[in-house]
Amino acid sequence: MADTKGKIRVIVAKAGLDGHDRGAKVVARALRDAGVEVIYTGLHQTPEQIVAAAIQEDVDAIGLSVLSGAHMTLFAKLLELLKEQGADDIVVFGGGIIPEADIAELTAMGVSKIFTPGAPTTDIVAWVNAELGPRRAA
Repeated sequence: MADTKGKIRVIVAKAGLDGHDRGAKVVARALRDAGVEVIYTGLHQTPEQIVAAAIQEDVDAIGLSVLSGAHMTLFAKLLELLKEQGADDIVVFGGGIIPEADIAELTAMGVSKIFTPGAPTTDIVAWVNAELGPRRAA
């Protein structure tokens, strides 16, 4: 994160073969409406494409939406690639259909926050502002 002033910047991403992006679009819109600069990567992105875009766009965070059941693999790969690229200061959070039992493991792996179906967008916006706002203000 080179730029420490200005708006919070977040990539909202859909990885793999998961073709359902309504929730990701709702979250992206809520964040935009709250003043966050959002880059939506579109469907069927690879973790490599998401990390490359995150670095290129100098984002504060990646929000990964996973409805396919591949959350453990996709989050692990994303975190591994960020570390390899020296970009592990980019916060990773996500949401989707993720069993409660997997959330603790994802958190231990380095995912900052998981939002499950039905999470109010106001909660997501509040978390993004609380987690990333101080980083931009520093």
